[in-house]
Amino acid sequence: MIELVNLSKNYGSKEALKSLNLTIKQGEIFGLLGHNGAGKSTTIKSLVSILEPSSGTIRVDGLDLKEHSLEIKQKIAYVPDTPDIFLQLTAGEYWDLIGASYELEAGAKDSRLNELATLFDMGTHKDETIASFSHGMRQKTLIIGALLPDPDIWILDEPLQGLDPQAAFDLKELMSAHAKKGKTVIFSTHVLDTAQQLCDNLAILKQGELIYNGSVADLLAESPNESLETIYLRMAGRQSGQQIDSQGDAHE
Repeated sequence: MIELVNLSKNYGSKEALKSLNLTIKQGEIFGLLGHNGAGKSTTIKSLVSILEPSSGTIRVDGLDLKEHSLEIKQKIAYVPDTPDIFLQLTAGEYWDLIGASYELEAGAKDSRLNELATLFDMGTHKDETIASFSHGMRQKTLIIGALLPDPDIWILDEPLQGLDPQAAFDLKELMSAHAKKGKTVIFSTHVLDTAQQLCDNLAILKQGELIYNGSVADLLAESPNESLETIYLRMAGRQSGQQIDSQGDAHE
């Protein structure tokens, strides 16, 4: 179980997260929704120790992240919101780096890598540099690396962005299978259909604040005559009566 207790993050005078409280259970797929700048990536980067919260507590299986950072990292697979990292490495070198970081046994690592690289059509590209890849291929490279050690918790920041339809389908199948094994998947997305299809529970953030936490079914049940898109935009979108002018600015 993952617990976020009064989690806040400030960048100077800007509050990116405002006393966020969430509980994410084992065996569920948990979605983070919100507009750009809502706090989704800040939440995820706090969970994976890239950012240090300004205040609050993160606990994973009862362990405080500040005190047990390395131990908790071994339980987490992470896909960042941009795949433009380690560009000088070949895909194979990147996967070897991940295997060494998680201290994977060579035989098990090679078997798992062959399975994932075949699934995502990346097996013939292992000797090519990540810099030479398209956005989608870079995304596949990072996804394979994250899933290679198969830890208990997958934390994926916009993982479907840039993927072709087959790769997106395959990743969603892997996410569902991971949760069915009693493990945890946390992911952010702008695609409401994906959230509705996959999530057991979700959180909607707006300007750093939690405005909904529960299931998609419960959210739809509150407004049975409205689509998820309509409900979401009413909650997280522009205020009623705002319009966009020719320069793209919102005004009353």
